[in-house]
Amino acid sequence: MPAPSRPGRTGGTMFSRSLGDDGAELRPLEPWHTEELLATIDRGREFVGRFIGLPDRITDLETSRSFLESYAQKAATDTGRLYGIWLDGTLVGGVLFRTMDVAQGTAEAGCWLEPAAAGRGLVTRAARLIIDWAVRERGIHRVEWWAASGNAPSIAVARRLGMRRDGVLREHFEHRGVRQDIEVWSVLAPEWLAQS
Repeated sequence: MPAPSRPGRTGGTMFSRSLGDDGAELRPLEPWHTEELLATIDRGREFVGRFIGLPDRITDLETSRSFLESYAQKAATDTGRLYGIWLDGTLVGGVLFRTMDVAQGTAEAGCWLEPAAAGRGLVTRAARLIIDWAVRERGIHRVEWWAASGNAPSIAVARRLGMRRDGVLREHFEHRGVRQDIEVWSVLAPEWLAQS
C-alpha cells in the first residue's frame, strides 16, 4: 500500500504516504516506534480512552512494544495492519485493520487520534487510503467500522467514508465498567469502487 518516500523526509522509515498539504503522513507503525506510540497515547489518554480500550492496554514501554509486536505478527500472518499518522514529524494517531480475513474478503478498520490533531480530517484521509488498498490490492469485499454509539466523531468518519450503518449491537462491549452499544458500519467493494 505505501509508496516509497523521498530520502530523508520520514525519520528513517522506508515507506510513507502523504495525507495532504498539511505535513501529515501515513506510515507503517512498527515495534521500533514503541516510545512514539506511548508518547501519543499519553498525550491523548483520556480523550482516546472515552470510547476505546487502547489507552488501558498501552500503559508503559513494555505494553506499547507488545501492542506493536502483536500487529507486526498480524502483518506477517496477513490478519491485520497498523499505520501511524504523523503530523509535522510527530505521531498523533493511527488507523488499522484490527482484523483481516483475506480468504473471506472481510476486514474491520479502526482508528485513534490524540486531541490536538482532531478536527483536521486526518483519520478520514488515512482510513480512505488503507480501505482503498484493501479493496483494490487485497480483494477485500467488506470493510467494517465498529464504533460506540456515543462516539460521534468515529461515526462521522464512517459516514464520510460512504459506509452504511448495518445495525447496533446492544450493550456489546464493556468499557470502564459501562456496557456500550456498538454501531456496525460497512462498505462493500462495489460501493467503494463506485464512489472512488
